[in-house]
Amino acid sequence: MLLIGLGVLSLSRIGLMAWQWQRVSAEGIPGQMLLQGVRADLILLGYLLAVPLLLAPLLAYRRLATLWRGLTLAWATAALVFVVFMEFSTPQFVMQYDVRPNRLFVEYLSDPVEVLSTLWNGFRIAVILGMAGTMLLGVAIHRLLRAGAARVTMWPAWKVLLTWPLICLAVVMQIRSTTAHRPANAALFALTSDAMVNSLIINSPWSMLEGVASMMEEKTSSEIYGDMDRARVLAEVKKVPWLRDVRFTDPAMPTLHHQEPAIRRDRPLNLVIVLEESLGATFVQSLGGLPLTPELEKLKNEGWWFEQLYATGTRSVRGIEAVVSGYAPTPARSVVKLSLSQTNFYTLAAGLGQQGYHTEFVYGGEAHFDNMRSFFTGNGVQKIVDRKQMKPAFTGSWGASDEDLFDKSLERLKALHKEGKPFFSLIFTSSNHEPFEFPDGKIALHDADKQTVNNAVKYADFALGKFIAAAKREDYWKDTVFLIVADHDNRVYGNALVPVKKFHIPGLILGADIAPKRIATMASQIDLGPTLLSLMGVASEHPMIGRDLVRDSTSPGRALLQFDNYFAYLEGSTATILRPSGSPLLGRYDMATGEFDNDAAGKPTAAQVERAMAHVMLPSLLYREGLYRLPPGR
Repeated sequence: MLLIGLGVLSLSRIGLMAWQWQRVSAEGIPGQMLLQGVRADLILLGYLLAVPLLLAPLLAYRRLATLWRGLTLAWATAALVFVVFMEFSTPQFVMQYDVRPNRLFVEYLSDPVEVLSTLWNGFRIAVILGMAGTMLLGVAIHRLLRAGAARVTMWPAWKVLLTWPLICLAVVMQIRSTTAHRPANAALFALTSDAMVNSLIINSPWSMLEGVASMMEEKTSSEIYGDMDRARVLAEVKKVPWLRDVRFTDPAMPTLHHQEPAIRRDRPLNLVIVLEESLGATFVQSLGGLPLTPELEKLKNEGWWFEQLYATGTRSVRGIEAVVSGYAPTPARSVVKLSLSQTNFYTLAAGLGQQGYHTEFVYGGEAHFDNMRSFFTGNGVQKIVDRKQMKPAFTGSWGASDEDLFDKSLERLKALHKEGKPFFSLIFTSSNHEPFEFPDGKIALHDADKQTVNNAVKYADFALGKFIAAAKREDYWKDTVFLIVADHDNRVYGNALVPVKKFHIPGLILGADIAPKRIATMASQIDLGPTLLSLMGVASEHPMIGRDLVRDSTSPGRALLQFDNYFAYLEGSTATILRPSGSPLLGRYDMATGEFDNDAAGKPTAAQVERAMAHVMLPSLLYREGLYRLPPGR
């Protein structure tokens, strides 16, 4: 098992390095990558060896030879098939996420119907080849192991018991892989400034299992960056200019505060948020991307257009928690999926619902995906409309097309307006999601092959333009604020530890009496909630730490970015990067070109590290203590 495992993992690493040779060669350490890769493989295989090794004193005797051989053969085969399967899964995962399989590989398994449909419709050949390869190689491995087991001569009991402690010691040292105080971990193999290249050094089974382990420790996830006193965390976060003069209303809830709107209104406005799936700035020409969003380009001159808006993460649920809850990112899973946030967790729906708003979520797929239904219904959303309540003209793997989604949304908005109550509607699109299925004959294709991301973005933009044009003709337009914003970019990749450019997203606020304006300062998704409440004329109490850009849209801003296990606090052209089990880095970001250099700015100051630490520690603290909420009865 040890020798076969080393062979499989080394061959896979060599193949992956050859595939990504341009980025591997740029780092200049291919030999070191291969050598350290074998070291990482020995650590993984040491854990796999430990299971039969621990059973040896009980079973490895001549009388139990048949049972011992059978169990060891079964375990070794299963372990190596798992290794082979993970390595076969790696290229497609790298193409999507620019790292080896990690916790996302497991998180998606909670929604098997949608995932299997996507895999079959978008990655059918890769799935078939991967499964076939795994089965063929698995059969070959089993035969090799069986042949080896047949030649084994069982030792007498005294020999087993005498040598067993020595073999245990050898395997323990294999797993520790060092004589230093702490055993080797994944951070030890981060030899370059390119996160993807670093991920090739370790192996996919280890990367995925480490992700699972991090999910189990999610309540204290931010502590992977170090320790920081609770009082210092709160004091540092409250130093930012927009929180310095804020009146915090409850000592027991450290970020709860009262926000007066910058715009006074006799009747607060309605709110509609259109959360666009995977619509990164890379697809928007005026933000330095491709010319794929002509409708959005037209609309940007009619409202508040964000030129430097950044997503907090790379998953839809991360975008949801930031836009709808104003919640900052952590290395843990999004709060949309965590147990302690399924009820009594702040969202715009919860806050507006207490002020008499009708609140609802409209989605073209199955609302249970990514645990959205549970999170929303437990936190203020009064009605959920998904594919089951629609009669779509076109249905893809992810549900109704964007046109069908927007048609249903227009129907709902008209009905809500007739009821005379203020309303908040969150509309979440899905056509721009692999396998990129949308109806024929709607757009002039950008690419010859229809099912590409570029064509899907162009269709999503077309459907959005139709929706806004129709909404403008309705009476509620003059009483409603519309936010159009992406959840994240399509694929996040790059040769930097944190590919900042791929976090850049479009954002547009329009409707009602909102005059055209360019927001040039850096902003985060967590700033959108406070800004919307201020534009709507809503006086409110909430725990959001974001910035009200109505009051100040010119002072320097910041963005909070979570990429795998790296956290970046971006301030203009510099980013403080926190790493697990590693010293912080200071990178330089060129907003004009999107280029990011991890090491160009030297080392971060103590103040920069403290600021970044406070902002990544705070959300974990608030989640763990149940403090990101509204007081009961307010």
